[in-house]
Amino acid sequence: MAVTDEAIEKIKEMIVSGSLRPGDRLPKESELAAELGLSRNSLREAVRALSLIRILDVRQGDGTYVTSLDPQVLLEAMSFVVDFHRDDTVLEFLAVRRILEPAATAMACARISDAELDALNARLDVLGSHPSVEELVAGDLEFHRTIVRSSGNSVLCSLLDGLSGPATRARIWRGLARDDAVGRTLHEHRAILSALRDRDAEAARSWATVHIASVEQWLRSTL
Repeated sequence: MAVTDEAIEKIKEMIVSGSLRPGDRLPKESELAAELGLSRNSLREAVRALSLIRILDVRQGDGTYVTSLDPQVLLEAMSFVVDFHRDDTVLEFLAVRRILEPAATAMACARISDAELDALNARLDVLGSHPSVEELVAGDLEFHRTIVRSSGNSVLCSLLDGLSGPATRARIWRGLARDDAVGRTLHEHRAILSALRDRDAEAARSWATVHIASVEQWLRSTL
């Protein structure tokens, strides 16, 4: 194991064991290096690496802290990596979204409030029947984000947020290429919303699957 990897593992063990908790400040570099049996250089490299993936927060002139370790914070690194996807992997990202988002939509059935449903309905009304592709995609992102947040699962919410980049580009592409894309998307949004209002988890799951699969199927045939 490389020296830096060993240093990363030792800091990870401190966090997992509870020796360092979310929000805790790390001991001074010299003290921590001596405690862990590491050189200061290897410790410094480990801290730099862990700060890049949002495990640690280096505050200039103040010290180094363990972050909140909230899933949304930790999964931001995944979102960064996703943005570097190749065209030949976009279908794989969409397939993952097709697996996860219908489950989140079904979970939201029991938790989403009537006020949130009314707000979603109002946003659809504001879009009207002939929004631009850009307006539709922006509305689509917020529509799904609101529903996924209502699932009550922060990890699922963060994962789907991280996957939104390739999915967004695919939706814009379809919206520009297919004449029926706008009307179809609006119809499917209304169907999902109706299932949520009826508290019908299986119908919500089915409509979310249809909605996401339609983009995936179109892209598969195009590529």
